[in-house]
Amino acid sequence: MPMHDWSKKNVGLYHNFHQDWATQLYRALNAGRLPPGYLAMTDQRVEGWEPDVITLHTHSTPSSSPGGLAVAERPPKVRTVVRAESEAGAYARRANRIVIKTENGIVVSVIEIVSPGNKDRAHSVNQFVSKIRDFLRMGVHVLFVDPFPLGKHDPHGLHTAVWSVWTDTPDDRPAEKPLTAVSYDAGNPFIAYVEPLAVGDALPEMPLFLEPGVYIPCPLEESYTAAWNALPMVLREGLEAKE
Repeated sequence: MPMHDWSKKNVGLYHNFHQDWATQLYRALNAGRLPPGYLAMTDQRVEGWEPDVITLHTHSTPSSSPGGLAVAERPPKVRTVVRAESEAGAYARRANRIVIKTENGIVVSVIEIVSPGNKDRAHSVNQFVSKIRDFLRMGVHVLFVDPFPLGKHDPHGLHTAVWSVWTDTPDDRPAEKPLTAVSYDAGNPFIAYVEPLAVGDALPEMPLFLEPGVYIPCPLEESYTAAWNALPMVLREGLEAKE
């Protein structure tokens, strides 16, 4: 199954596919790919700080709550309104990752499938890059797939941004391969296994590390194909990859 050009579709459609791909992937891993003693789980992202003050919502709706004003009916009178998150960012925040754990709950590996909202602004890229580095520093192996082309906030790719804190290795990918799959061994030293990709390429069987120097082949192609085959035909229009 060749990689499709997901930059042609809106973020909502890609989010739907992303979630199904993650589900197919964890099912494939749990169906005999992982050795005894390991299991894969989908893990919805919950990011951010713990608040000092929270507001609880009970049974009243905003329209029926005395003293509450609906923004749609009475917008606050201020000069400028700035939204902190794009639609793509909202979908990225809700996207699932795959977490590989031991039977006693220790996280050993994480699989990330990149969303447009991970790359739509400088802050999004910095947040993604910092998260990958934090996992590696904690000894958690990482595999991520970026099915989107390089952008103005990641002109050399997300992997180059992640790796730049440790080495100055230049991005030597072929110009015709702007997509990326990369797997990190979080042992000492960290090791990156990088595969540049293009629309139309089959997904490689990337290594998913369970221990330093020990990995299983990750069924990216198998799970991607299963998710694609479940996508309604009407939603595939304009996505067929170059064979």
